Amino acid sequence: HVRLVESGGGSVQAGGSLILSCVASGYKPGEHSMAWFRRVPGQGREGIADIDGDGTTDYAEPVKGRFTISLDNAKSTLYLQMNSLKPEDSGMYYCAAGVAGILLHPRIVDNQFEWWGQGTLVTVSS
Repeated sequence: HVRLVESGGGSVQAGGSLILSCVASGYKPGEHSMAWFRRVPGQGREGIADIDGDGTTDYAEPVKGRFTISLDNAKSTLYLQMNSLKPEDSGMYYCAAGVAGILLHPRIVDNQFEWWGQGTLVTVSS
């Protein structure tokens, strides 16, 4: 079992940056994959970025070149560095964890992840 707690959301103007963090209790390097998803009202969860147990990463097209996903194994913490933010990046961001090695690269699919955090809200104003 992996328990996930996100932080770092907030309000920022377009063009600004935010760093989201997700502390993952029970995370084991190499055994778990992790990801960030976003949900906006009225829509389903959208995969933003993931990182597999071997370090392979995937990014949704709209965020490529602007967002970076990373893991600090020593701290069991997942990060999402978000730069050049746009209003359409707004939403509730969720951290997710699953079993390593089963991700559908390059797709980021929510049913590949078993454990979910409560989310952190990001609001980007124009």
